[in-house]
Amino acid sequence: MNKRVLKNDFLEIEYLTDSLRISGLTPSGKTNLLANLSHLAPVPTPWGDFYFRGGHRLWHSPEAMPRTYVPDTGEVTITDLSDGVILEMQTEAGTGIRKRIELRIAADKPFVTLTHTLINDGLWAVELAPWAITQFRLGGTAILPQAVGNVDAAGLLSNRQFSLWPYTRINDPRLNLRDDFIIFHADALLPPFKIGYFNPHGWLAYWMDGVLFKKTFSALTNSTYPDNNSNAELFCNNEFVELESLSPLVKLNPGESVEHVETWEVFANLNPLPEEVQSLLTD
Repeated sequence: MNKRVLKNDFLEIEYLTDSLRISGLTPSGKTNLLANLSHLAPVPTPWGDFYFRGGHRLWHSPEAMPRTYVPDTGEVTITDLSDGVILEMQTEAGTGIRKRIELRIAADKPFVTLTHTLINDGLWAVELAPWAITQFRLGGTAILPQAVGNVDAAGLLSNRQFSLWPYTRINDPRLNLRDDFIIFHADALLPPFKIGYFNPHGWLAYWMDGVLFKKTFSALTNSTYPDNNSNAELFCNNEFVELESLSPLVKLNPGESVEHVETWEVFANLNPLPEEVQSLLTD
């Protein structure tokens, strides 16, 4: 794998030049937060092998085999910017979708903006949703904010709904469902787990080794998202834990594009741990 780096005084972003992947997110003086999955066997598809390389990638939802797993290995067009880079793949065989990720790193703080774009180069309309997936090393704690308060004046209507996958164990001991947060302790001792929900706060976080990572994204209440209206999802297995954000489903006509923006913030050397975070991780 060929790699290049963006960096400032606070963090380093490593990306591949032969696959549309961000392979490294390393705060200054720390270890790469992202999972390295280069040892995993690929998944065969009609268009070649799909590799779980780890790191951060762009997919389009809803998930389906083989459509979602079109390989993202090959020629990447790289455009350098004054504060970042644009990475773009060739049009996907079989789907007609072209993927692009624009990375911009702030000069004076540990802050990164990622603009994910899907372009329909095909001959017909496609219903899809941009889906940004970040894979972390195990051993940390994921923090997912819950909806709070009433959605109607009398408090008679529901304000939360979860999507659970067939393999998800409701009584998984890694999971702590609180009124204010969903807390998940990411270790490899149990079978795979996945949960999705509508996250009105538009952020997800991961705490590990004295570093707090936070990704922020849009939460549109008047739109329809995949997976029973989930704009945020978490997946964990024995190799990694994923924080996933999604945009609403759209009907993308030929020649049209759709964007999904995430901002990443990295807070390192939080010692001692802030009291409000400590209570989440130890409760």
